[in-house]
Parts: sequence; structure tokens; C-alpha cells
Amino acid sequence: MQLTSRSLPITPALQPAQDQPSRALYFALAREVDAQSCDSAADYLRAQLEAAAALPSDLPEDPARLEDWVMQRTEAVGRQYQAYLAQRRAGGPRRYFPSKAHALHFLRGVAPTKLVDGAWLYGLLQRWDDARFTALIRTYLEELGEGLPEKNHVVLYRKLLASQGCDDWQELDDEHFVQGAIQLALAEHAEQFLPEIIGFNLGYEQLPLHLLITAYELTELGIDPYYFTLHVTVDNADNGHAKKAVQSLLDAWPQVGDSAEFYRRVRNGYRLNDLGASTVSVIGDFDLDREVQRIFEKKAAVGQFVHSDYCRFEGRTVNQWLGEDVEQFLAVLDKRGWIKRGHDPQESRFWQLIVGEQAPMFGVFSAYEQQMIHDWIAADWQAEGKRSPRGALLQRQAAFNARRAAPVPAVPQPAEHASGNDFDEELQLLEQQVARLPDRVARMRLLLPLLAPQRHHSAAGLLATRLFNGLFN
Repeated sequence: MQLTSRSLPITPALQPAQDQPSRALYFALAREVDAQSCDSAADYLRAQLEAAAALPSDLPEDPARLEDWVMQRTEAVGRQYQAYLAQRRAGGPRRYFPSKAHALHFLRGVAPTKLVDGAWLYGLLQRWDDARFTALIRTYLEELGEGLPEKNHVVLYRKLLASQGCDDWQELDDEHFVQGAIQLALAEHAEQFLPEIIGFNLGYEQLPLHLLITAYELTELGIDPYYFTLHVTVDNADNGHAKKAVQSLLDAWPQVGDSAEFYRRVRNGYRLNDLGASTVSVIGDFDLDREVQRIFEKKAAVGQFVHSDYCRFEGRTVNQWLGEDVEQFLAVLDKRGWIKRGHDPQESRFWQLIVGEQAPMFGVFSAYEQQMIHDWIAADWQAEGKRSPRGALLQRQAAFNARRAAPVPAVPQPAEHASGNDFDEELQLLEQQVARLPDRVARMRLLLPLLAPQRHHSAAGLLATRLFNGLFN
């Protein structure tokens, strides 16, 4: 079966790989993996593990205390979240996202990590018949939604990005790609870095406070939080991924050999979670002025050639401004009243040029870019971070739930495809190839490549996941 890798939007800017090593490796591994990128991935992991070794770790020295450690962490997060809710009920502002622009900037900033969610476990699928790795493989299949698009984490995040116009994340700085590159590299080298994968999984699957707060504040801002609330439920410490992560470590614990060295490597893999841009650092890095300037500079690359010359500001045409000094041009628009900072954006002539189907610049700015410009113009005009009434929150959540509602079969079955239908041809072909194989082992071997991080969220990958999941169980 010939495979292609075309599901991630791979359009990185042309920058030297040595200046953007994580980003370069990320896009290399997101394509069809070759020998060179595979070797680079191993070297990258060794370098990251060396960096991680210098970081502190809160894992207990005695692995027998891990279950208690998970429960204590979960209880602490729960108490902190209840304190946050009490603060909000008392009229406190949002902690993370004072504006919708801030929230969208966050969604875009963590996209490289979220779009390879679960990738670090892929390399274990080759050992599907080894009971030591059953819990880890089960976790991976659940990250893939067991083949259901409405549960597949990557499908969900892609939809979230598209719904908010945030899908131009490919040119983010290198730090934003570190976590994704680590996950994709681990996917390729499970045989060399098994303890590190177990440790990374142990850290990644713990319930963090920021996940709960993010979901709450996204709901307030009218952004569907389902991707995040799904992680709250599946990562629970009772029977979710957090508990399975501990059980997976105990299942893989060596009965012969140096168990202390095994746990040392587990702990170093755990520390990998602390490298690169994190949820909290991406949130804290938001600078609306800087982001609006970046957007205008990006548009200026093309816009400096397409404007007429009859409209002049301070003696210069729009083309001249865009080609020379975007920051100063924005200041001139403000000075001349085309932009009225601190007022309803509808009062700004520039805003009326870009929003609405009849606007002269309709389609020039994406939904994400429009939100940045809107909140930049509005500035203090909009109430920052005020708590929405409880009734409004419930209504928003109900609306999100209704939008997603769809009957799901208890046991997913391969769809019946009309013969001669080009849309379903590859699904038909996959089902036929699986049916012709003589036994379970051969079928698992055929399906396994389609569950790779680059493919599992495609139509063929989702079908392959459903079939693999049925055979695995």
C-alpha cells in the first residue's frame, strides 16, 4: 500500500535550518520521514535530553509513591481551580485572556504542539501484542478518538483553528516547535528511547491548572472549549490517562537489569515537558501592539504594490508607507482619525474598510487578523476580563454542545461505499486490502502506518484507526 503524507499544511518560510532547528525538524518529520530526518530526530532528542537533565523534577524518588503523587497533584489543582472560580464570582477579571484577541493568539501559538497530539506514543504500536504496553497503546488510540473524527484530538484542533482563522501558524518562532518536534522525534525512536517516552507520557498526561482555566475563559469569550474539556475528562487521575501513565510505567518496569537507570531515564523524559514554549509562556508572551504590527508588515509585502496613489497621508502614498514604515503608518492613521483608538471600532473609518461583504478590503484580513485589529482599536473601550453572567455561560456551552451533537454508533463500523465513487475510493481500497489478508497479524501490520502522526486524522487514517482498534481489542 503506497502512503502519502499530506494532512498537515506544510508551508514553512524559507529560513536557515540552523537558525530554526526545532521548526526545521518538525516540518521534516511531518512529511514522509526519510533516513536523514530520522537520524536528525535521534540527534535532536539526545540534545534535548541533555538540556532537560539540568532542569528540576518533582517526580518522587521512589516510583512506589507515584500513584499518591498523581492524586496529590490532582487535588492541589482542584483546590487552585476552586479558588480561581471564587475569585471570578467575586468580580475578578479573567486570568489568562482579557480579550478574545489574546485567546486567539494563544490558540495559534500552541498549534504546532496540539497538531501532533499523542505522537510520542506512536512507536509503541509495533508492540501491540506485548502486554507491557497495552495501557500506552490504549492511550494513543484514545488520543486518535478510536477513529471517530469528533473525538480525534488533531481533527478537533484543526477545526478549532479553522473556525477562528488561526491556521497560519507555520511561521511561528522556533520555541513554539520544540514540543512538537520532541513528540514527532519520539514517535520515530521508541526502541532507543522507551523509558524517556514513558516519562514524557507521565508528565504530559497530568491534569494542569491552565487546562481548566483555559476552557472556562474560552467559553466566556464565545470560543468552543471542547478540545480542552475533552482533555480534562480523559486525563483524570481515577481511570483516565493520568492513572494509565503510572500503570504503564509499572508495567514496563524491568525485572532484570538496572532499574535505577531505567527510572533515571524516565525522570529525564518527564523533564522534556518543560522545554520550549509552554501554555503559560505563550499566554504571557502576548503583545497586541507587536502582533498588529506583524500582521500589517506581512500584508505590506503584497499591499505595497496594489494601492492606487490618489490617497496620500503626510505626503506619501499608501504604497510608499507600506514599503517603508508600517509602524509609523499606523500612527499616522491614528493621528488623521482613520483609526480611533479607545473607541468602538465601528467608529473607525479603517475598520469599515476591512469588515463586511461590501467593504473595499473584504477578504484581505483573516478572522484572526480582524480580531487582533478590532481589539487593538478598541483598547480600553471594551471591558477587559469581566466575568460573564452564569446564565450566559450556560447558554454558550449549550450552544457549543448542540453544534457538535451527532449520533455516534456504539461500535463504529466501516462505511458502505458506493462503487465508482471517487470520494471513497481509497477507503474502499483499504477495506478490500484488509479483507484479503489471512490473519490478524497481517492486518495490524498493514494498518499500522496509517495511524502515524502524519496520517491518522485523514479519512483513511480514521478508518484504519477504527479497524486497528477493533483488532486490538
